Amino acid sequence: MPLVARLLIACGLLAGAPVLLAQDGGPPVDAGEPAPAGGLFGEPWLLGMSLGELILVATPFLIASLIALWFGVERLVVLRRGRVIPPAFVNRFLSLVESGRITEDEAREICEENGSPVAEVFRHAVKKSGRPSMEVEQAVIDGGARQVSHLRKHLRILNAVATVSPLMGLLGTVIGMIFAFAKISDGDGAMGDADQLAAGIVTALLTTALGLTVAIPSLILYHFLSGRVESLVMTMDELAERLVEAIAREEDDDDPPPPPPRPALPAPPKPRKVVKNAPTRDTARARLPAGTDV
Repeated sequence: MPLVARLLIACGLLAGAPVLLAQDGGPPVDAGEPAPAGGLFGEPWLLGMSLGELILVATPFLIASLIALWFGVERLVVLRRGRVIPPAFVNRFLSLVESGRITEDEAREICEENGSPVAEVFRHAVKKSGRPSMEVEQAVIDGGARQVSHLRKHLRILNAVATVSPLMGLLGTVIGMIFAFAKISDGDGAMGDADQLAAGIVTALLTTALGLTVAIPSLILYHFLSGRVESLVMTMDELAERLVEAIAREEDDDDPPPPPPRPALPAPPKPRKVVKNAPTRDTARARLPAGTDV
C-alpha cells in the first residue's frame, strides 16, 4: 500500500480521537458552581477550546492539507506549458522535418536531447518515418498514452485527499456526538449536562468544518490540473498530426508497384506439311504411257 494511502487511513482513525480528548474536561461540575476557566491544555482559546485541544483536533487535517499542498505544487510546476511543449523546440523541429532538411537519425537525436513530453511523442513517430500513415499514427498513440500517464501522475492523490477529508470530519463528528450524548446520559445535573452537550457538539462539528476546509481547495486544484492536462494533450495531438503528415508515406504507396510487362514471345514456326508417298520424277515418268515425252 502506498505511503500516502497509509497516512490518509491513519488520519481517518485519528480524526475521532482528538474529539474524545477535547471533551474530557475533568470531573463533573455542579450546576451552582462556576465552570473552570481552563480547558484541557490551558485557557480557552477558540470556541471554548484551548490551543492544545485545537491542535489535537486539527492534526489529521493538517497532515492531509500538507499532502495536498505538496503534490499540488509539484504538479503545477511539472504541468507548465513551456515545460511540456517547449515552443522553440516544436517550431524548429517541425520546420526542419517539413522542409526535409533533417534525417531520421538526426531527428531522433534532437528529440532525445530535448526530453520534454512532446519530444518523446515525436521520437516515437520518427521511428516509423517513411511507413504508412496508419503505422505512424499508432506509434504516436502509444507514445502519447505513456506521456499522458506521466502527466496525470499524483493527481489521484489530490482526488483522494478531497474525498477522504470530509469523511474524516464526518467520522470525528459522529464519534464526538456519540460520546457527548453518552456523558449526558451519565450526568446528574440538567443544566450542567446541557452545557456539556453544547461544548461536545461544538467540538464534534469542528472536525466536519476542518474536513471541508481541506477537501474544497483540494478538489478545485484537482479539476484545475485535470483540465490543464486535457488542454496539453489536445495541443500535443495537433502537433503530432502535422508530424505524421510530414513523415508518413502516401496512402497510394501502400500497394506494391505492378511488375513490368513481360516481352512477347515469338510465334512458333508453322509445321510443314509432309505428303506421304509423294511421286518422284522417275515414278511419274514410269506411269506415263509409252511414247510420251516428258
